[in-house]
Amino acid sequence: MGERDQYVVIGNPIEHSKSPQIHYMFGEQTGEPIEYKKILCPLGGFTRAVTDFFAEGGLGANVTVPFKLDAYDLATARSTRVEHARAANTLVNKDGLIHAENTDGLGFVTDIVRNLEFPIVDKSILIVGAGGAARGILLPLVEERPKRIMVVNRTPDKARELIKSIEADTKGFPIVLLSGGLQDVVEDEFDMIVNATSSSLSGDAFPLSSNVLGPNALAYDMMYGKDDTSFSRWASVAKAYQISDGLGMLVEQAAESFFLWRGKRPETRAVMEALRAT
Repeated sequence: MGERDQYVVIGNPIEHSKSPQIHYMFGEQTGEPIEYKKILCPLGGFTRAVTDFFAEGGLGANVTVPFKLDAYDLATARSTRVEHARAANTLVNKDGLIHAENTDGLGFVTDIVRNLEFPIVDKSILIVGAGGAARGILLPLVEERPKRIMVVNRTPDKARELIKSIEADTKGFPIVLLSGGLQDVVEDEFDMIVNATSSSLSGDAFPLSSNVLGPNALAYDMMYGKDDTSFSRWASVAKAYQISDGLGMLVEQAAESFFLWRGKRPETRAVMEALRAT
């Protein structure tokens, strides 16, 4: 067997990452000769880790918490999605330049529209949380032409800032953009609720009333895990028509990275099924 092309995922912590398992399955499926490893990077050491890896012939890197902002700063060339999110999760070493992409939003939309068969067009969407997770999905979500997007956050100013950042990109789209605090979601119904907070990791109760769920609503948690989360329990009690975690998004964003690196688009459903089984 010849030498394999080198790819990595960089983060801290990193032991939990499923990216090597996902990309090895993609490589086997497509016949692409890749080697994919984890790098536990010390805080403050991101630039050194990436430049050393690329100097040794590495072709691409995925970037996870807490280095997505560092990846944005390091990049030589950035996509529109990266510029908006001010964060990157995929780097490509190309002709001596570091190209940055953010595939999180693309993976999010693909999982919802294709895997969950939930069309976003003309839907009313509520995003709870205004941090990096919400910022990464907002532009691809707008491009699907929903009727309305509202972002709410415990700190309302952060939600308002996030909505303001997307307004210039929505010119020509017949879309209503709203923002506010958690208390501003009163007597309203949405077709899709997105949990972009850390409540699923912390175990905190999801902070909204079940009244925000419209009929046939999708409740989508950007986190994933083998157990029910506080959000999924809330959605179940609220009788959401459809409930999903973020595992599909994880696989789909990885597929977008793989396509950028190798020019081949892997089939994702079998990979998701394999991850669910474990």
